[in-house]
Amino acid sequence: MAARVDHLVTSGTFSLDGGTWDVDNNVWIVGDDTEAIVIDAAHDADAILEALDGRALRAIVCTHAHDDHVGAAPALAAATGARVLLHPADQPLWKLTHPDHTPDGELADGQVLTIAGTDLKVLHTPGHAPGAVCLHAPDLGTVFTGDTLFRGGPGATGRSFSDFPTIVDSIRGKLLTLPPETVVRTGHGDTTTIGEEAPHLEEWIRRGH
Repeated sequence: MAARVDHLVTSGTFSLDGGTWDVDNNVWIVGDDTEAIVIDAAHDADAILEALDGRALRAIVCTHAHDDHVGAAPALAAATGARVLLHPADQPLWKLTHPDHTPDGELADGQVLTIAGTDLKVLHTPGHAPGAVCLHAPDLGTVFTGDTLFRGGPGATGRSFSDFPTIVDSIRGKLLTLPPETVVRTGHGDTTTIGEEAPHLEEWIRRGH
């Protein structure tokens, strides 16, 4: 059976720089009926376990280390034995949430993760966070962008560890080069496509998002 994408929304808070906000997060599960990976273990390990429905969890992939994306990662790893994978540039952010727990492995630009016979290529896309990554699954016609690219523009860059010119360079160099029909599955909110977002790059730059 070919890999499929399952979608779960979990709710909680995001805290950074002394502020806290209520957020809904997209959790993406990629796999088949026997095995899967989780992209961003957000807020609620029990809800993610229920969505896995007994499948073997092979990895918990963190698109970046903001607390709303990694809060449930250690608990989910403890319950399943799965390894938590994070780009090393986001270790400082990770330690803000989990000072006593270290990820089990590192993600690197160009690395390929394989689940249920489907390859996901890691794209290092800093800007929203230093170690932000996206995961491109060409056979599924999709890219998982975390908080790097949303419907309507780039992820926020107004807080610590973020930089607007860097995220624009990441989107231009790593994402807008993908086929225009590629479905963009985001960290929050609705999906979009590369083709829908590409024409707006210069507008984003003018606005400084």
